[in-house]
Amino acid sequence: MSASSAEPRRHLVEHVLSSVDPRLTPALRDALTRPGPTPRPAAGQTVVLGGHRGAGKSTLLPRVARLLGRTGVDLDTHLERTHGRPLRTWVAQAPSEFRAAERRALLELPPGGLVAVGGGFLSHHPDALAGAFTLIIPVTFETYRERLLTDRTRPRLRPEVSLEEEIASIFHEREALHARVPTIALVDFLRGCLHPEEVL
Repeated sequence: MSASSAEPRRHLVEHVLSSVDPRLTPALRDALTRPGPTPRPAAGQTVVLGGHRGAGKSTLLPRVARLLGRTGVDLDTHLERTHGRPLRTWVAQAPSEFRAAERRALLELPPGGLVAVGGGFLSHHPDALAGAFTLIIPVTFETYRERLLTDRTRPRLRPEVSLEEEIASIFHEREALHARVPTIALVDFLRGCLHPEEVL
């Protein structure tokens, strides 16, 4: 695992922490000072950033890319570019078609990369992540709710109910589904990125 000599791992890890849900940052920083698992992706193993909508995956992508020395791909952006369709209307008009396209897109990417997947990926395609080093990006329900209430660029997933009802139901349903997918906690990954003398 490589990092630029101009940007020591500690600095890069701190950059990642600063992009996570601020309600969780103090606890994550504290956890990094304690012993725990230190998983690392194998050479050639694809690293996937997964988690809820609004968790900060797209923001974290370039920061994790610098930490790993890999090029990052935002799968939603990749899909919009290759298909020429905005996700907001695609998900609303043809959700099954979109889900099939996002699954196919991940599986067609060269192995060994770094990919941020959309908020529904872990729920809809857990088997597509077999063999991947899947990092779960944590977010509290409070932050998730605040971000989705203010970001009107995201597609509605259940327009037949109020936005508040949609936010609550999808969050809790996906929490249960995410728990069934083999994932690596972000804090464990960051601990593994630090040298023993570089604990935050």
